[in-house]
Amino acid sequence: MMKDLLHKLFSVSMALLLLLSTISWTVEKHLCMGRVMDMALFNQADDCGMEAGLALLGDTSIDNKHCCDNEAFTMQGQDTLNLDISHFDFSQQVFLISFTYSYLGLFLETTDKNIVLDSYPPPILAKDLNILHQVFLI
Repeated sequence: MMKDLLHKLFSVSMALLLLLSTISWTVEKHLCMGRVMDMALFNQADDCGMEAGLALLGDTSIDNKHCCDNEAFTMQGQDTLNLDISHFDFSQQVFLISFTYSYLGLFLETTDKNIVLDSYPPPILAKDLNILHQVFLI
C-alpha cells in the first residue's frame, strides 16, 4: 500500500517536473510610479487607468511625464528533450544508471529466514524468577 502510494507520488511529481520544464513562462508586471499595480502570468497585465484618466482630462503632456511602465519576463521552455541514453555523456549515464538501480532497490522485498532452534530447547527453570523477585511487565 505504501509502496504504491510512493510510486504514484513519484510518477506524478516527475510528470509535473517534465511539464513545467517544457512550458514557456511569461510574467508581466504593470508598474505605476514604481509600485506594482498588476501582475499577470501568460498574458498582459491590466493597466491602472491613469493614462486613460489623463486623456479624458485633456492632458496632452502624457508623453512627457510617463509614470506607468510595463515589464515582461519570459523564460523559454525546453524544445528538445534527450529521449535516448546514448545522447548523454559517460558521467550522466553512470549517474542515471546508478540512481535507477538504487531507487529500484528500495522496493525489493526482503525475505526473513526462519531460524529453527529445535536442537536447543529453552532452559528448564527451577523457580519462576519474575514471581520470586516480583518483577512484572506492565
